[in-house]
Amino acid sequence: MNQPRPQDFLLYTVSGTRVVVRYRLDDGFTDALGYLLSVADGACTIRTRQSDVEIPLALVVAAKEVPPPPPRLGPRTAPE
Repeated sequence: MNQPRPQDFLLYTVSGTRVVVRYRLDDGFTDALGYLLSVADGACTIRTRQSDVEIPLALVVAAKEVPPPPPRLGPRTAPE
């Protein structure tokens, strides 16, 4: 069974979908976890917690949809 290329997955995924994308750097690989904003002009843009990351599709080695983040816990209170 043929798996779709990660670039094809990104091209056909709806904007706003939460994804993780693994891509090449000069010295290895890294991941971007966040929401797919766009795919255009040979690159995809992922909104991570820190910033928007533009990744050239030629550097993408894996990509998949991931579930929404767990809800944040409220502030802890000290026991009385």
